[in-house]
This record gives sequence, structure tokens and C-alpha cells, in this order.
Amino acid sequence: MSRFCWKPPGFACATLLWCVMFAAPVYAETSNTYPDKPITFVVPYPAGGVADQFARSMATELGNRLGQAVVVNNRAGANGNIGSAYAAKQPADGYTLLLGSTSTLAVNPHLYKDMGYDPIKDLQPVTLTHQMPNVLIVGKNTPYKTVADVVEAARREPGKIAFGSAGNGNSMHLAGELFQKQSRTKLMHVPYKGAPPALTDVMGGALPTMFINLPAVVGYAGSDKIRILAVAAPERSKSLPNVPTFKEAGVPGVESSVWNGILVRRGTPGAIVERLNKDIVAILQSASFREPLERQGYEVLSSTPDEFSALLQKDTRVMGEQVRNAGIHID
Repeated sequence: MSRFCWKPPGFACATLLWCVMFAAPVYAETSNTYPDKPITFVVPYPAGGVADQFARSMATELGNRLGQAVVVNNRAGANGNIGSAYAAKQPADGYTLLLGSTSTLAVNPHLYKDMGYDPIKDLQPVTLTHQMPNVLIVGKNTPYKTVADVVEAARREPGKIAFGSAGNGNSMHLAGELFQKQSRTKLMHVPYKGAPPALTDVMGGALPTMFINLPAVVGYAGSDKIRILAVAAPERSKSLPNVPTFKEAGVPGVESSVWNGILVRRGTPGAIVERLNKDIVAILQSASFREPLERQGYEVLSSTPDEFSALLQKDTRVMGEQVRNAGIHID
């Protein structure tokens, strides 16, 4: 037997009005008091790398602006998937930030069957922060002094010259694949668990060449450790004005950069996303923060959440094509 309970015509409206009156202040209070506890900034890469260095600089400045500690949490592994999946599963309250990149957000979906998160469905972009071009470096003990030297040697002994990267499918690996395509050469890819150990092997003579993010090697320019042969960008870097682009070095079409940005869990209140965007963009645009990073080879960026979302969706398609063309497989 069903029951039907009739209510006066004005009851439903009154009930709705009562809910709105009491719910609205709760939402406002959440947004207005944010943040009232420390914030975790997840970096899905090891400590000491270029992503970690940027994150720690940002964490200090953002903590000062928000009046709460911003604590960097390095959760490396699986080409950035472990830390990214962790951040994507935290509460949608703005207390967990993620440093995302081209690799973790736009490339990995084409390499892994199960990353543990969906970059578009699970994460809300806040702002782009910076991008870094890749460069080709060689050890000082190698005979290669120019890009032409590497090309000539690779054509003479196809598949014999090794190049390292931070791992399968990251931007450094893709830069190497693009270089091979444009130079019509064949190299041997050696994936490492992160860029620092690969760089150590280049400096120590165990690895002849590698592609790496520019900020990681700016400090070694002109040293007795490595040679930086070319930058994979349309123009020379302001931090290394004497290093040619690949086009200038005789191999046009080799342009490879990785962008980074800050994201939160999808579903985070819009007011909190706007607050974070406003404060982070203000930091990025300040000369005191931007100029030291630019001297280190970072290209500092900023954006709206919508602009970041549009770039993510576009590059997911572009990176998918590059991965398929390079024939890269992980699982």
C-alpha cells in the first residue's frame, strides 16, 4: 500500500528557501576561511630535479601569500603516475595541489592502460606555471662537438650510439625520437629512473648523450663536465645565448618542450580554484620570482584555468600522435 502525503503549495518553496539560506553561508565560510590548515604540494618526481626545485620555490612564496605552510611531497614512480594518482584521489577541498606536466597529463594516457587517474576527469587545472625546452648534451670525453658530429657518427653506426632520458615516454625520450626522425638517424634509447642518474652517467662517461630539460644543465654550461650542443626550441634560450637551436645546427623540425602547471582535485569549489589562480599567477608574474628562474632556463608562464584546460585537451591529442609515430609502448 502506497502512501501519499499532500503538502501545502508553499511548503516546497519554503523548504527550498530554508535550504538555500542555511547552505549558502556554509559554502561562503568554506571559501572565505580557506586555507585554515597546511597545504600539500605533490611533486610526482624525485627530490632534487628541476620540477622539485621549481615546486619548492613556489611553495615558499605561495605559503607566504596564503598564510599557511605549503609542504612539498615528492611521490615519484611510474613516470609520474604514482604521485599524480595520489593527488587525484585526495578530497576536493584545495588542500592538495599537484604539479602536472606534459608527460603526466598528456603523454601517459597513451602509454599506460591504467594510470590510476584520468587527467581530465579527475583533475581541475588551476594555472600553467612554466615550460622548459629540451637540449641535447654529450659528455666532454666524447668526440662530439656539434650536432653534425652526432648525426655523422649515428649514420656511420646505426643503433650503436646511446642516448639517455628520464624514462620511457617522457618529453626527453620523445625529443630523442623526434631528433632521429628529423636527422634520419638511429640511436639506442636508454631509459633511466629520472634525469639525475642519467646526467650523472653522461658526466662520468658511462653514457655518451642524452636529451634533458634545459634548467637541469644550465649550471654546467662551459664546464669540463658536458657539452650542450643544441636547444630544441624555435629560438635560442636567453640563459644560453651561445647554444644554437637544432635548426641552426642543421636539423630543422626538432622542437620539444615540456610544460608544467598546478592542478587540484576535480570538484574543488570554484571560489578556491579562483583564489589559488589569483595568488599563484601573482607570484609567477612578479619579477622577484620570475627573473631568477628565467636565468636558470625556465620559461615562466601563467594562465586561466580554462586556458590550461584547453591546452591539456589539445596536447593530449598531439602527444598521442607523437607516441604512435614513435612506436613507444610501455604496457
